[in-house]
Amino acid sequence: MSLPVNPNPPVVVGIDGSEQSRTALSWAATFAAQHRAPLRLICVIDVPMDYGPGVSAPLFDHEALRKHAESLLVSATSRAGTITDTEITTTITEGAPVLALLEYSKSARLLVVGSRGLGAFRRTLLGSVSSSLARRATCPVAVIPEQEYAADGPVVVGVDGSECSIAAVATAFDEAAHRNARLIAVHTWSEFYHYDSRATMQTQAEAVLAESLAGYSEKYPDVRVDRVVTEDRPARAILGAAEKAQLVVVGSRGRGGFAGMALGSVAQAVLHGADCPLIVIRSADQQK
Repeated sequence: MSLPVNPNPPVVVGIDGSEQSRTALSWAATFAAQHRAPLRLICVIDVPMDYGPGVSAPLFDHEALRKHAESLLVSATSRAGTITDTEITTTITEGAPVLALLEYSKSARLLVVGSRGLGAFRRTLLGSVSSSLARRATCPVAVIPEQEYAADGPVVVGVDGSECSIAAVATAFDEAAHRNARLIAVHTWSEFYHYDSRATMQTQAEAVLAESLAGYSEKYPDVRVDRVVTEDRPARAILGAAEKAQLVVVGSRGRGGFAGMALGSVAQAVLHGADCPLIVIRSADQQK
């Protein structure tokens, strides 16, 4: 028997006490407010289970870590409550942060993480959690940088005509509408391994972009769309358009990917190069 689908799944955000975690929380709370979605705050106690000769118990103070997690969630709930009036719930769980958040991604609208965080013993993760979640989460993943960005800038979406790309276009239009922002749709082409003229390839690329955007302008008539079709590497063109953006949306894999690929080369390059929030979108088959 299949379980009922939640008509309004939560926005899930990881809380670990780092500055980037606080930045991600504020962004997630704003997103929840814009979409009238519940917000779920997850604090994972990352417990090292290292044992040595004569050691019969883990080398950590479990009660102290749990009280610290409770304190973090109380503070985070208070902070989020000043941004959104939607329902806020909190959860403390133990284990590896990636595995724990992957489990919660199965029932989330969006999983939000900072681009870098801190473990239970303040070990710098150096982006290992955010990059792993972007590759493996079931739901879309938003990765939020700590540095400032143009909060009133455009939304940028990478388009290549693939299934993931079409899902990214749908999300990008919706986000642009909620933010009252301009949308920049970027599609690139290359002469390598092609024998048509540049003019022909440019025309064909413009047609791919037009087909990918078809119908959305009617659904979102107030969203201004700037179309960028250029001969370039996809990631470089997207990052160039995103220099003053408030959000970038990309599909997890494009036409060059294959079934089962977790994260394509373009998505990875944009993930590592973007200075503003980024949402990585899954195709329907990746969300199963």
